[in-house]
Amino acid sequence: QVQLVESGGGLVQPGGSLRLSCAASGFTFSRYAMSWYRQAPGKARELVAAITNTEGSTNYPDSVKGRFTISRDNAKNTVYLQMNSLKPEDTAVYHCNARRNTAFREYDYWGQGTQVTVSS
Repeated sequence: QVQLVESGGGLVQPGGSLRLSCAASGFTFSRYAMSWYRQAPGKARELVAAITNTEGSTNYPDSVKGRFTISRDNAKNTVYLQMNSLKPEDTAVYHCNARRNTAFREYDYWGQGTQVTVSS
């Protein structure tokens, strides 16, 4: 059974930091590209960070570049999102995503999400 379980969310003041974790099970983690998305109320889901399965190349949108860092530990089947200099507009539910494309199908798994609230 595939599971992605996020943790580490919470309430933080503007300028603060949080580290999200996503523990994966039920699939071969090292073969999957991993990403973090977020969705705020009334807004579309937004990609905030992605990391490839092999080289560990990363990608960020301009809205979080320089503030967020994605990393992965294939030995622990876990992906992390370090968030620094948080802003109120970072408030959202953050979801972990695992994706792998083969010649025959696309594998696409999602976690339930963890709430991040940035407020004074």
